[in-house]
Amino acid sequence: MSRSHRHFLQDLLSLPLLHHLPPRGCTAAAPASRTVFQQDQSLSHSLSYKPQHGQLQCRPTTMAARDTASLLVGLLVLFHTWGVWANVEVNMEDRVEVFMGDTAQITCMFTSSDGVGGMVIQWFYVKPSGEKQKIYYQDTTMKVVDRGTQFTERMNVNGTGATGEIVLTISDVQPVDELEFICLIKGLTDGTGEGRTKLKVFETPERPTIEGVQTGISVNEDSPSKIGVCEVKNGFPKPNITWYRNNTPLRADQDVVKVVPSITTDSNKLVSVRSELSMKVTKEDKDNLFYCEITYFVPGGTRMTETNRINITVYYPSTAVSVWVESPKGKIKEGDSIEIHCQGNGNMPSSFFKISKKDSDLVDSNVLVMDNVTRHQSGVYKCTSTDTDTFEEISENTTVFVNYLDPAVLVPEDTVVVDQGEELTATCNALSSLQTQTVWIKNGVKISVGHSLSLKNNTFETAGTYMCVVTVPEIEGMETNGTLTVYVQGRPYILTPEYTEIEASYEETVNLNCDVRGFPAPSIIWTTSDGKNLETTSQMKTEEGVTSVVSVTVTNDITAFCNASNEFGTDVLAFNITATGSRGFIIAVIIICILLLAILGSVLYFLYKKGKICGRSGKQDLTKDKSSKDNIVVEMKSDNTEEAVLLGVNGEKQPPNDQSGEYLDVQK
Repeated sequence: MSRSHRHFLQDLLSLPLLHHLPPRGCTAAAPASRTVFQQDQSLSHSLSYKPQHGQLQCRPTTMAARDTASLLVGLLVLFHTWGVWANVEVNMEDRVEVFMGDTAQITCMFTSSDGVGGMVIQWFYVKPSGEKQKIYYQDTTMKVVDRGTQFTERMNVNGTGATGEIVLTISDVQPVDELEFICLIKGLTDGTGEGRTKLKVFETPERPTIEGVQTGISVNEDSPSKIGVCEVKNGFPKPNITWYRNNTPLRADQDVVKVVPSITTDSNKLVSVRSELSMKVTKEDKDNLFYCEITYFVPGGTRMTETNRINITVYYPSTAVSVWVESPKGKIKEGDSIEIHCQGNGNMPSSFFKISKKDSDLVDSNVLVMDNVTRHQSGVYKCTSTDTDTFEEISENTTVFVNYLDPAVLVPEDTVVVDQGEELTATCNALSSLQTQTVWIKNGVKISVGHSLSLKNNTFETAGTYMCVVTVPEIEGMETNGTLTVYVQGRPYILTPEYTEIEASYEETVNLNCDVRGFPAPSIIWTTSDGKNLETTSQMKTEEGVTSVVSVTVTNDITAFCNASNEFGTDVLAFNITATGSRGFIIAVIIICILLLAILGSVLYFLYKKGKICGRSGKQDLTKDKSSKDNIVVEMKSDNTEEAVLLGVNGEKQPPNDQSGEYLDVQK
C-alpha cells in the first residue's frame, strides 16, 4: 500500500462515525462535510466524504455492527477503484508576445481520459499580489464572463471545449495587461488540470534624443564634468541606454566616467529613460564623437537604434604657439596690406595674445593688420600667449621682409634734342631688393631690352617718346617706369601722302592733310597757284613735327601748296586738284544755243519771203539781185579763233569775203 493510500485510510478511520457511534436508541446530528484528501494542490484534485444530511437514528447494536461492516466493505471497494479517476492534461504556451494596442490570443489545449465533452472551463489571471482572479466560467449549460475586471469589456473566449481547445482573446492590449493567465479544466469524474501562460506586452519607444553641453570643458577639472544627456521616451518594457565614444562603449568608472540613469513610468506603464554622462576629459576628446545606443524589446527579440553624434568643446592649455603671415601669400612688396596671425596649440579661454616688434607692443590680439606697408616695416615680429590662470607665457617669432622697387632714373632726363645723323645713348635704372628686368617701349611696341637704349644715325623717324619699364619678375605687379622724349632737329620734311593728284566734282569740298617732320616745330602756310592764301582748318603739334589740315571747295582746276619752314630751311608739297564735270556742261550749253539760233534764222527767212516783215505784202520787186536776196548768212565765231564761218540759207559754208547781199550776224 502506498503512502498516500495509507494516509487516506487513516483519515477514513478517524471519522467520528467509526469512533463515536451514538448510544443505542439515541439520535445524533450528522457531522458536516469534510475534505479528506487532496492529491495535488496545484491541480485542485480533491476527494470529499459527504455523509447523508439529516439525523442518524439510534439502532440496536446488531444493526450498528451491520452498518459498520457495510461501511468498511464500501471503503474497501472505494479503495480498489482509486486508480480509475479521470486524468486531465492541459497544454499551454509559456508566453504570448504582442505589441501594445494589438490583440492577444492565449490558447488552452487539453485532453482527458474521460473524453473532452462536458468539461468545466475556467480562466484566471494572477494579480501582482499573487492572488488569482477569475474572469471566465463555462460548462455544458452556461458561459459567464466575470464583471468588474480589467478584461471584462475586452475579452472573448472561442471554443466549446468539445475539440479539446479553447482560446482566450484580449483586444487592445496595454502594458498593464502583462500578467500570468491560468486555464483550469475539470473533468466529469472530478479530474482537474490547469495550464499557465504569461502575456508579454511591447511598445517601441520614440526616437531617442541627445543633447551635449554648450559650454567648454576644461582638462584641469578635478571631477567628471557633464558631457550630455540621452533620453528615450514611452517604451515598454524599459529600454536600455549605452553611451559610446568613437564606437567604443563607455563603462562606468567612479573617478573617470559616471553614468546616471533616471526612469519615469506613466499611468499606462510606458517607461521613459534618461541617462546623463559625466567624465574627465582629455585633449584628445576635442576630436571625439559621443552618442547613445538604445536597445529595446519587441516580440521575438530585441532591436537597436542610435542617436546623432555630438562633439564637445575641450579647453586645454597651449604648449607652443605659431606666428605667420596670413596674407599676402609669398613675397611682400611695398604698398601691400599684411595680416600677421598668431595661434597656440591649446584652447583655453583664459589665454590672451599680443604681437610686438622690438619690445614694442603693436596689438593685444592674435591678428595684426598693417596697410600700405613700406620697407621700414621689415623686421622680427613676436607673438606671446599668456595663460591668465597660471600666468605662464609662451612666445614665437617670425621675420617679415618688405621688398621694394624705387622709381626709375633716366639719363638723360625727360627730354633730349639731337641733330639728324647724331647718335644717342640713354640709360634707365631702378634700385630694388630683387632682380629687375628693363624694356624700352615706343608707341606701344617693345623696341629694346636692357637698361641701355642706343639710337644711332637719328632721323625724324627716331624722334618721339620712349618709355622704360622696370619690373621684378618674382613679384607680379611690382614695376616702375620713366619716359624720355627725343627731338631730332633739322630742315622740315613733308611726308608725301598716298595721293597728291586729286579729281573732285564741281563744288565738292576736299580736305588736304600735310604731315611735317622737323624740329623746332615748323610753321605751315597754305597757298594756291594763283597766289592766294588758304585758311588752315586745323593744325596740331606732335612729337615728330606738325600736322596741318586745309579744306578746299572745288570750282575749277586748282593747285594748293603746303609750305613748311623753320630756322633750318623749308619744304613744299603741291596738291593738284582737277575739277570734273564743268567743261562738258559749258560745251553742251553752246551746242544748244547754236541749234536755237539756226531755228530762229530759218523762221526769220521764211517770214521774209512771205513778206511778213520789212513792210512787204504779197509780191514785191527788189532792186537787189536775186542771188543777193536769196542768201541769208549766219556768222559763227569761236572764242578760240579769229575765223568767222558763214552759213548759207541752205547750210553751205561760205568764206567771209563772199557776203553779198543782206546777212544776219550771230555771235557769241
